[in-house]
Amino acid sequence: MHAGLWAALGPLLWACGLALQGGMLYPQESPSRERKELDGLWSFRADFSEDRRQGFELQWYRTPLRESGPTLDMPVPSSFNDVGQDRQLRSFVGWVWYEREVTLPQRWTQDLGTRVVLRIGSAHYHAIVWVNGVHVAEHEGGHLPFEADISKLVQSGLTAQTAAGAVSDFYALPVGIRTVAVTEHRFLINGKPFYFHGVNKHEDADIRGRGFDWPLLVKDFNLLRWLGANAFRTSHYPYAEEVMQLCDRYGIVVIDESPGVGIVLAQSYSNESLQHHLQVMEELVRRDKNHPAVVMWSVANEPASFLKPAGYYFKTLIAHTKALDPSRPVTFVTNSNYEADLGAPYVDVICVNSYYSWYHDYGHLEVIQLHLATEFENWYRTYQKPIIQSEYGAGSIAGFHQDPPLMFSEEYQKGLLEQYHLVLDQKRKDYVVGELIWNFADFMTDQSPQRVLGNKKGIFTRQRQPKAAAFLLRERYWKLANETMYHLSAAKSQCLENSPFSF
Repeated sequence: MHAGLWAALGPLLWACGLALQGGMLYPQESPSRERKELDGLWSFRADFSEDRRQGFELQWYRTPLRESGPTLDMPVPSSFNDVGQDRQLRSFVGWVWYEREVTLPQRWTQDLGTRVVLRIGSAHYHAIVWVNGVHVAEHEGGHLPFEADISKLVQSGLTAQTAAGAVSDFYALPVGIRTVAVTEHRFLINGKPFYFHGVNKHEDADIRGRGFDWPLLVKDFNLLRWLGANAFRTSHYPYAEEVMQLCDRYGIVVIDESPGVGIVLAQSYSNESLQHHLQVMEELVRRDKNHPAVVMWSVANEPASFLKPAGYYFKTLIAHTKALDPSRPVTFVTNSNYEADLGAPYVDVICVNSYYSWYHDYGHLEVIQLHLATEFENWYRTYQKPIIQSEYGAGSIAGFHQDPPLMFSEEYQKGLLEQYHLVLDQKRKDYVVGELIWNFADFMTDQSPQRVLGNKKGIFTRQRQPKAAAFLLRERYWKLANETMYHLSAAKSQCLENSPFSF
């Protein structure tokens, strides 16, 4: 959860800010705007009652949370599961309650010309907000921001007076100018062919979990530069706005993905689900449309797109996204068979996940080239659209070595990637326009027999130390960069003058 309380001066502040065509403005200070961060320690309590609804029934929001029972100190932003030593809290699913007492500047509470807005940067997954016991906002869908005007609550009892004269509002927005286009076999940025060579990521790290962390973010961008990566996909949800700002600054190209993951059952395609998905895409486009680094929207990851309702669902969803933003191509990431995929006809770029010699044909690296080449050929022959290898990889545990290579050794991960690269080098001459490794770094997951303290497919450890595969990709990506002369600059904006990623 990432919270911020900020004041905006001027009654017309959000007249354009909340309109879709204007985008959703990131809260920043200016001569007319002030900002107060609410990051820090919050009072926290998980509702361990059987139906997880005791907090609502007893109205915990009406009195200080400590009066409802024992509370914990919880840092915001962070994932509460990873902070403590309570085994029950580590795997908890249900309602949790956060509380913070805030003292506002006197001018915010005394000046009726000041508009006070409470903004939640991200709260996963369904959030309800009260201020002084009054319900002010509710939002379903994690990862994206939402706001509530609380001026009346903090300025209660004051009498309005009309003042003559114009009210000025100041907001600086960095500008980037570039074009994006797609042909039958190329992805074009500023009219030039662009080849994605990068990573899939997760907002994840030790202790903090998924909470936003500036030092970690800078470290990750330094590693992307070391690696020679020019792109990443926000798998499988929108990342923090600060991440997008750095992508603009450093010229990292982004495939911006909605949290449309787990669409695998027939009921996942219900009208209710579709309406919510349309709303999520509207929120995502509104938030990120002004970021030049974003070159394509991804509406979902690995849906069961072979199910009968999938055709109408994705036709509607993709058309809606294009109506919101006609300037960018739209895709979703598939792992379905090319003949059965009912959503593929509506995407601009085919994004395919495959894990040959990992989830099947265990240990048989020799089958990868034939399987992968055949898959690419089938997709292209059917749809005549450019293809991105949006996920591929293998798990490895740092320090595990085997020769001949065995699964989970660093040698096996490296050998699997090498087999993929042989085919990618053939097909990128024709219609393959990108490759994104799964994953940038190891990340935590729920417990299962298939996971050894999380997912180990990272080329870096969870602590951001390189495995053997990282050095392989570094050599490859810099070679690709030097071939194209378009390295790390496609989304170049006016704020890039001092960027280490510019040339």
